[in-house]
Amino acid sequence: MTMAARIGRPLITLLGLVCVWWGIARWGHVPPYLLPAPDAVGRALWRQRALLGDSALTTLTETLCGLALGVCGGAVLALLMALSPGVRRWTMPLILLSQAIPVFALAPLLVLWFGFGMASKIVMAVLVIFFPVTSAFSDGLRQTPPDWVDLARTMGASRWRLLFLVRLPAALPAMASGIRVAAAIAPIGAVVGEWVGAASGLGFLMQTANTRFETDLMFAALLVLAVMTILLWWVVDLCLTRALYWVPVQHAQ
Repeated sequence: MTMAARIGRPLITLLGLVCVWWGIARWGHVPPYLLPAPDAVGRALWRQRALLGDSALTTLTETLCGLALGVCGGAVLALLMALSPGVRRWTMPLILLSQAIPVFALAPLLVLWFGFGMASKIVMAVLVIFFPVTSAFSDGLRQTPPDWVDLARTMGASRWRLLFLVRLPAALPAMASGIRVAAAIAPIGAVVGEWVGAASGLGFLMQTANTRFETDLMFAALLVLAVMTILLWWVVDLCLTRALYWVPVQHAQ
């Protein structure tokens, strides 16, 4: 599929959704404070561009910090679980428990423990992405082709060499999949933390606009968040694709 087709299809879909949105807002008899028209959201986006830019920068900083810490922590824990089955038996239930508790229930505690600054939002983002990275990388380490492992052992590879020279390279594509998922959901943790308690950020701005019935500003902040998330995923995917150049990439037809 050509580059024009890969770009054109999402744009056509987006244009269709905007047309449906505009039609509902124009002829659906929906009050503007419930569903503002796209042109009203565009005016709010331009009028409050400075505020939206500052808020987006705050949320992006929290997201990137949480993404970096979550990926590093998840990778280290996956390596420890690969080295020691005991570590896996003790830590995996705790990881599953952290995912069983809704993030909305944890957010007030994190704000109480880490304050209203960035720290609580970064921790929230780490909790959201920690499981996908750890699980994907751990599965990749455990699914190394047996022939590779047998060949390395036949050649006298030690446990550490087997891990870092055979199992780790074989698990990198699985880890990349986990990082892609993490990049897509990392902003959720930051925004949820901002909803509970913050003084800036897109989540805080959306909550404030909602309480003031400034629905056009809330939609504008939501649009900025969506664009930011898509761009973040695209950059991460591009970097991973170039870093793992030997992994074949299949595009949808």
